[in-house]
Amino acid sequence: MMKIPRFIVTMMIVGTGLAGCSSRQNNETEITKTSEAQAMLKTLKSLPAQHKFMFGHHDDPVYGIGWDGDENRSDVKDVCGDYPAMMSFDLGRMEIFGDKTLDNVKLDRIRKEVVAQYERGGMSSFSWHVDNPLTGKDSWDVTDSTVVKSVLPGGVNHDKFLGWLDKIAGFMNSIQTADGVKVPVLFRPWHEHTGSWFWWGQNLCTAADYKALWRMTYERMQENGATQLLYAYSPGTEPKDSTAYLERYPGDDIVDLIGVDAYQFDREAYVQSLDNALRIMEQVGKAHQKAIAVTETGYETIPDSLWWTQTLMPVVEKYPVSYVLVWRNARERENHYYAPYPGHPSAADFVNFYNDPRTLFAGDMKTIK
Repeated sequence: MMKIPRFIVTMMIVGTGLAGCSSRQNNETEITKTSEAQAMLKTLKSLPAQHKFMFGHHDDPVYGIGWDGDENRSDVKDVCGDYPAMMSFDLGRMEIFGDKTLDNVKLDRIRKEVVAQYERGGMSSFSWHVDNPLTGKDSWDVTDSTVVKSVLPGGVNHDKFLGWLDKIAGFMNSIQTADGVKVPVLFRPWHEHTGSWFWWGQNLCTAADYKALWRMTYERMQENGATQLLYAYSPGTEPKDSTAYLERYPGDDIVDLIGVDAYQFDREAYVQSLDNALRIMEQVGKAHQKAIAVTETGYETIPDSLWWTQTLMPVVEKYPVSYVLVWRNARERENHYYAPYPGHPSAADFVNFYNDPRTLFAGDMKTIK
């Protein structure tokens, strides 16, 4: 089905640069974001004032339930007739493989889809489940608590890790339109750090080292000319107040959006924890002038047929979020999916969610630029 655009917002493109700093040169330099990145940030910040938020889905156009690699396909689109307004992809293991990711998606395909999403008016986000550079195992290997220290300046893996960051920057810079415009994207490194299941997690490094990891990442991207990136800070639901939420916050100058990753296992616990996280983020967002979002969420297999309108929406609608993104629909793992597909019990409720004037999908996005 086709969706009729529901509102028009006139948007001013910010032409001035945002100041940053590069401690690698031990002096202050003015670092600008591209005009396209500034426009993306302007949109992220302006949506809540319109009582709208974007719906997002991870790996949406590259595979789904019962299909893999088809062109112009999406489980979300198959259900409601439109692509998500926000798509996310993961760069994990590209630093090792060179041409594909840990989910066996070719970088060429991701590049193509990010450009297509941008040209249809949508946005894209990147996470990075980077391998453990000390042990050679995956990002979930937490057997050694010195990994972050090893990649910082003076560490045994510092040079190797800078090379990995250069590969990430090179790929980001290669995502360009036909006329050479670098597509702006939201980069979300070092996520869910308030848990301890990744080698950069809460119990695996000090707050100072975590912040240093973030700043090193940001500065290396800038040195590589990847000024089309926005940056998202996204803990889990562990922080119970703003002090805990900001304990490892790397700085206003290198963060554009703050988020939370929250998944449902028990409904009551999910509603309570997501509500608390969003309450904290609303406070922090106002104080630090940052956009806020639910950067990852979902209910695996969505066994509740009314989950979209009766669980997710009642929490999200209370807060000024820019987007809400659910995780992927795996094609290689049974019962590991977070968005509906045709025939799924929650598909009808998802269509109601889609038709809600507060939700934005890709077809709506051209009207707000």
